[in-house]
Amino acid sequence: MLKMCLFGFAMPGPMELAIILGIMLLLFGGARLPSIMRNIGGSAREFRKGMKEDDVEPGEQKPE
Repeated sequence: MLKMCLFGFAMPGPMELAIILGIMLLLFGGARLPSIMRNIGGSAREFRKGMKEDDVEPGEQKPE
């Protein structure tokens, strides 16, 4: 049974992830790849932080 994700697409398996990683290595090179992944991770953290802050209604106090 396939694991379904958003919009009905199946989750990529280990072989697909290895192919994607190989393509990324070819495009960006081994030296830039860690900094790119670090920036993507930081962006994801900021997005989640913004989503949590957005849950507070105007005029309400922020939960601590």
